[in-house]
Amino acid sequence: MPAADSSSNSIAGVSRHSAAEDVYALFISAILFSLGVLLLKATGLVTGSLSGLSLLISYWTGYRFGWIFAAINMPFLVFAFFVMGRGFAFKTLSLCLMIPAMTLVAPDFLTFSMVHPVVAALGGGALIGNAILVAARHSASGGGVGVVALWLQKRHIMKAGSFQLGVDLCVLLLSVTTLTWLQFFWSAIGMVVVNGVMIVWHRPDRYVAY
Repeated sequence: MPAADSSSNSIAGVSRHSAAEDVYALFISAILFSLGVLLLKATGLVTGSLSGLSLLISYWTGYRFGWIFAAINMPFLVFAFFVMGRGFAFKTLSLCLMIPAMTLVAPDFLTFSMVHPVVAALGGGALIGNAILVAARHSASGGGVGVVALWLQKRHIMKAGSFQLGVDLCVLLLSVTTLTWLQFFWSAIGMVVVNGVMIVWHRPDRYVAY
């Protein structure tokens, strides 16, 4: 009981992010996320969650990542509206529109002549992981599985990063017939980096954010 009282007092004294801070954070999150996806796509790697599934579908079909990512996130945005609230859903929707928009226009502004898989895995994973973290600190998600992961953590069912890692393993298994063994290996390393960011730094017992 004393620990709970102390936590409540500390939370009560924390000021919430302003609307301008939220907008800036979501913009930065979208940039980090998009750059991470571009690094992965340049080397044919995948990541977890719906972003990884979107990359896989883009490899299978030839359709662009941005359109696929936007489409398959829609049902999860409805889920977010009902279980996480309108504010969370609106910010998540905004992020889920900015990410595909940035990846669709990126080729006109940015190209990679050569990217080593280790850079794509570590750099891309770190970028995506921190993008998810920034969004989470401002009560938003990059969409898809992240919405469910944050809901599970909010309900104290399990850590967001742990749930995300389980889903990522499923995406990785789906990629077995598509990727080479080296691409598979580096994709797995990248997923560990992404989830490591969330497991280490998205900790309600250590960090409070609004």
